[in-house]
Amino acid sequence: MLIYSMGVSLDGFIADREGAFGWTVPSEEQFRFHIAQTRELGGHLCGRRLYETMLPWETDPAMRDDELGAAFADVWCAIPKVVFSRTLDSVQGNARLAEASVAEEAAAALDATDRDVSIGGAGLAAAAIELGLVDELRMFRNPVVVAGGTPFLPPITQNVPLELIETRTFGSRVIYERYRRARNESK
Repeated sequence: MLIYSMGVSLDGFIADREGAFGWTVPSEEQFRFHIAQTRELGGHLCGRRLYETMLPWETDPAMRDDELGAAFADVWCAIPKVVFSRTLDSVQGNARLAEASVAEEAAAALDATDRDVSIGGAGLAAAAIELGLVDELRMFRNPVVVAGGTPFLPPITQNVPLELIETRTFGSRVIYERYRRARNESK
């Protein structure tokens, strides 16, 4: 399955009007949950900004200064990543630049593993959602209204039926919502 997972504000934004997302910093409980989810992935497709945001987990030894940081860095470094960028000439860590379309790269990433693959970065995920490639949406809904910024979901022209398959409320009052795309069984 192709999964899109991000922290979001109550009003549906992954970053505020200034591009900040500090309100999504996870509690220890939530970080442990993230580590467990990331451990289950067989690949990750990411846009340039998300790649650059996450790169320190692969390159900065200070990210391993505590037990949880080291655990996440180990898990993150092990995942093969495909980076979509029009400006980067090279990437570091366990990553390569995308050479094909979003659909082709998603199919190749899924074919290369028996695990789920995640996709991140609002623009890249929007393209995959518009193509009908995303199977699951996972939101960590934070108790804050930011009134604008980068939306979690793109504007779409058709309804996308979803099934709520899991929820969890963390002690920090962040609510995890997991939705799977409803498939029409009659086809």
